[in-house]
Amino acid sequence: MHPKIHAKSNADKPAIIMAGSGETISYARLDARSNQVAQLLRARGIGIGDTVALCMENHPWFFAVAWGAQRAGAMLVAISSRLTPPEVAYILQDSGAHLLFGSAALAPTLDEVSRIAPDIAQLRFDTPGNASAEAALAAMPETPIADERAGGDMLYSSGTTGKPKGVRNPLPEDPAIDAETSLATIANQAFGITGDAIYLSPAPLYHAAPLRWSMSVHRLGGTVVVMEKFDAEAALAAIERFGVTDSQWVPTHFVRMLKLPEEVRARYDHSTLKCAVHAAAPCPVPVKRAMIDWWGPVLYEYYAGTEGNGFTFITSQQWLERPGSVGRAINAVIHICDDEGREVPTRQEGLVYFESESQFQYHNDEAKTRDSRHPHHPTWSTLGDIGWLDEEGFLFLTDRKSFMIISGGVNIYPQEIENLLVTHPKVADAAVIGAPCPEMGERVVAVVQPLDPATAGEALADELREYLAPSLSRVKMPRQIDFRAELPRELTGKLYKRLLREEYWAGAKEGAS
Repeated sequence: MHPKIHAKSNADKPAIIMAGSGETISYARLDARSNQVAQLLRARGIGIGDTVALCMENHPWFFAVAWGAQRAGAMLVAISSRLTPPEVAYILQDSGAHLLFGSAALAPTLDEVSRIAPDIAQLRFDTPGNASAEAALAAMPETPIADERAGGDMLYSSGTTGKPKGVRNPLPEDPAIDAETSLATIANQAFGITGDAIYLSPAPLYHAAPLRWSMSVHRLGGTVVVMEKFDAEAALAAIERFGVTDSQWVPTHFVRMLKLPEEVRARYDHSTLKCAVHAAAPCPVPVKRAMIDWWGPVLYEYYAGTEGNGFTFITSQQWLERPGSVGRAINAVIHICDDEGREVPTRQEGLVYFESESQFQYHNDEAKTRDSRHPHHPTWSTLGDIGWLDEEGFLFLTDRKSFMIISGGVNIYPQEIENLLVTHPKVADAAVIGAPCPEMGERVVAVVQPLDPATAGEALADELREYLAPSLSRVKMPRQIDFRAELPRELTGKLYKRLLREEYWAGAKEGAS
């Protein structure tokens, strides 16, 4: 299916509702606007397979641009609105973008981008004059272009472990813009999302999951409720106000909602929820258990990546039987391998590979593409995560290989420690990294964001160590606990752990010089 189908059969149905402002865009309006975007691309010489970029906040025009690029056969590059001008310019130049759509809210950033990358044209929403996207689009017909062809996206990694890289998949083999897609099929058949869905998207749309899942809901004919910015209480209010049936979250959202006062949590009705999807990072077991106790068995988890090489799935009932699992693969075969590429036995940790016919490339990075492939099996690829399988094929993730701490020759995975820390009632967020240690090679450091900044200090550090002690061996216990007002975390829930690690290692080098 495709929004154009629903525009004909159910023209006035809301395709998009902005949760904060209440602005509503019907399927007929979305269809007309996306046609104007496709017409504009052709008018500017942007053809099939060319790249178009989008860098703006969760905005009423976001999906019109995305669907316009899709029906013009273009590759859409959605760029984080939180990046610095040099980072945005890098992605534009690396992707070969011909045009950037932005908004007035990001004017200072985009002005600097235009100075760094002057050859890349920009159009901005909510902006008067020659750069006005609305004016440029208003001059375009609302009818389809003559050479419609299904496009795709090239989304960039969040840069949590290094410079962002674009994941480029080939254009769909079927050129029809309304051809069936695997994600829409999964959304319907595995998660039970239908054309009656009222789907809440609380995360930034530039990220792979919110963008792709919301567009899948549009394919099915549902209504997407977009939060302009996540706020824990506002999310609960949106569920009640719009009668949300389906939604998607990251563990950070759960943590923040659970730490609302009990009277606030009890204030809002969530009885319409039948499916709350979560992904992006392993969810701490106590957090997920608390969410199931609160919302009921409506949580569905999956593990996948922007690369699209595999997908696992688990229901609440299955998870309660094996807490911590991210499910079984539904479109690939999972292999757990050691550093030499040999498969390891059940319940032994190793690098997680998906065996799949779905192949991807890291744009302009043959080395990273090569490193993602198994040394002996070209159809096996990895996202860089460590995990293990149980006897029934359920996957349990340990951490990312690149985050592993090696202290005194012992491998330590930070996720386990972080999952414990965030369950402490005085902790809002936590990151665990390896910092240099002359004796052990690396020492475990916890960087904590307190719920109340006034509690930061040695007394809280001692309280956290006492809290961790029953669950952690001595080698895993943080040797240092520091406090920050805020951690460098993406709105999508991804933690920029690389930035913290670089800071601690740079400090050590300065001290040694």
